[in-house]
Amino acid sequence: MKKSTRITSLTKGGSDGWEVFYRARQMIKSGTPVIELTIGEHDIRTHGDILNAMQISAEKGHTGYAAVPGTDALRNTIAKRIQKRTGVPTTTNNIVITPGGQSALFSAHLAVLDPGDVALYCDPYYATYPGTLRSAGAKGKVVICYSENNFQPQLSELSLAANGATSLLINSPNNPTGVVYNQTTLENIANVCTTNDLWLISDEVYDTQVWEGTHISPRSLPGMKDRTLTIGSMSKSHAMTGSRIGWICGPEDIISSIIDLSTHTTYGVPEFIQYAANFALNQGDKLEIEVSAPFARRRKIAIELLEQQSVVRAVPCSGAMYMMLNIRATGLSGQEFASALLAAKNIAVMPGESFGTAAAGHIRVAMTVSDSHFRQAFRVLLNFASVQVVTK
Repeated sequence: MKKSTRITSLTKGGSDGWEVFYRARQMIKSGTPVIELTIGEHDIRTHGDILNAMQISAEKGHTGYAAVPGTDALRNTIAKRIQKRTGVPTTTNNIVITPGGQSALFSAHLAVLDPGDVALYCDPYYATYPGTLRSAGAKGKVVICYSENNFQPQLSELSLAANGATSLLINSPNNPTGVVYNQTTLENIANVCTTNDLWLISDEVYDTQVWEGTHISPRSLPGMKDRTLTIGSMSKSHAMTGSRIGWICGPEDIISSIIDLSTHTTYGVPEFIQYAANFALNQGDKLEIEVSAPFARRRKIAIELLEQQSVVRAVPCSGAMYMMLNIRATGLSGQEFASALLAAKNIAVMPGESFGTAAAGHIRVAMTVSDSHFRQAFRVLLNFASVQVVTK
């Protein structure tokens, strides 16, 4: 029997970029210890108070069908949170709850794109972006962001790509680069969107992890409120990755249509999980700071070690739980370096090539192990890079 073209084209029949990760997991399964600096999974787990709130809600009987748009309580809490942080009037009707940020990305694109529409996204990109666009029936088109510009998208590249496009997907703070888009970048993005009548889909799941600069939600910029769909999630801010709970914030009419889509796809998110998310958000900044603090510490460790050598250069890591390292001085590609590092030192990192062409010659390091293990692994990584320069 024949499979659909839609499903077989998700990765274009080629690599999904995760070979080093899979190899590391196989090594661990066979009993070989590996320090994993690959995926964005916290080394701490969901806070006990959040789990307790989830259990209490479930025990009270909130285990049946929940309202498809999300509970009024959670939607209202998210709306107030967004309004407080952006200054943009936001109500419950601007919010729909989704099973995680990935579901939100898919729903947002499906809501604004017809089959064959051109959907822009920035390269380097989060690994699921191209497949998400293809699954929505869109023709993905990259906006190259160059290392020498610290991976900030440039007005010239945006303008060139925008002709004939329908949407633009951005991510700040950025995975994989750790870059936070600055005011100029976001104003350029807003200008291109308004000039070319583009929908902007803004993935802001790392908005609580900002180490330098300020997170600016483009929805707050002039002319952008009614053309921006903002993606949020509890995964990164509250270490609730497995709970699968996120949201979309946007204009009321498009949110209403996405609710219709949810009725025919996910049919909502369990109420006891929504209750726990609402509890977590109502703890204010305390829990968010507790979850993000380890990454701020490890970023400082990495910067300290980087300053002691001259082979590996870091892209300015202003946010998120990742650091993008330029290893071109070794003469190796990101794929070659990551494979060799895993084989020689049992340390797993992601090749920059897993995230597009612009990150070739880079590796992404996830700061997701304990401080002591991170310091040890990062030092070994830098020494390994230095040896490659000496021996090449």
